Amino acid sequence: MTRRHRMRAAWAAPLLAALMLAPAALARPSTLVAPEQMPEPLNEVRFDQNLGDLLPRDTRFVDQTGQSVTLSRYLDGRPVILAFVYYECPMLCTLILNGLAKSLGVLELRPGTDFDVVAISIDHDETPALAQAALDRTLDRYGKPETEPGWHFLTGSEEDVARVADAAGFRYAYDPETDEYAHSSGIVIVAPDGTINQYYYGIEYPPRDVRLAIVDASEGRAGTLVDQILLYCYRYNAKLGKYTVFTMRLLRFAGAFFVVVLTVFLWFMWRFERDRNRTLARSTVGAA
Repeated sequence: MTRRHRMRAAWAAPLLAALMLAPAALARPSTLVAPEQMPEPLNEVRFDQNLGDLLPRDTRFVDQTGQSVTLSRYLDGRPVILAFVYYECPMLCTLILNGLAKSLGVLELRPGTDFDVVAISIDHDETPALAQAALDRTLDRYGKPETEPGWHFLTGSEEDVARVADAAGFRYAYDPETDEYAHSSGIVIVAPDGTINQYYYGIEYPPRDVRLAIVDASEGRAGTLVDQILLYCYRYNAKLGKYTVFTMRLLRFAGAFFVVVLTVFLWFMWRFERDRNRTLARSTVGAA
């Protein structure tokens, strides 16, 4: 094991613990650790919610095949699940990508058809070869290699990476002592035009919420009628980072559904009564 990898292993565990506890700390301000008590790199690490902002479409990257691309290539017709990682990350980034693969693995929606997955390395020194290796590991975890055209693992210059990260509210920091990056964990749901729609923090992403987020970002072009009904009855809560029941809409839908069922029932009863009366009338005429 090299010195760099030994330093990674020693530094990654406390960093991972701190970052995974961050959402709970944010939910309870009284439990926040004073800034002077935090390791220096973590003072700059956070994930702001820039809902409604646009990602810079003209930023340039290199994909896992070595091809030069702009971000606009992936913002054209389908929603995007965006993840900020780096491919030699000793622990947290692998958990993010594995959590995403696990969540998407149970959905009927498919990368490359209903949405795209874009991972951007925050380490501007990383190469397309590292991106390809990370993609291979993630696809193996996902278990559907035929969807590879819908996965895009990018590397880019420090300036372009920073522009996209700043637009998405992703704040990270490089620690020269450990030669590692301190960063938060989560994914961003982006509409086809580059508008930031939703955020999901941590390393596990509820499949139902991710599915509804994709359907929502696609403006109904993805998903089924059931998804549209669920989307009507649920609303994304930015503070909680998940979909919650929208009581008034649920009651309205339930009321409308009851009226439809009652109308159909009454129609069938009317048809039944009419047919029975006709049958009785014919029987009476025949007897006479």
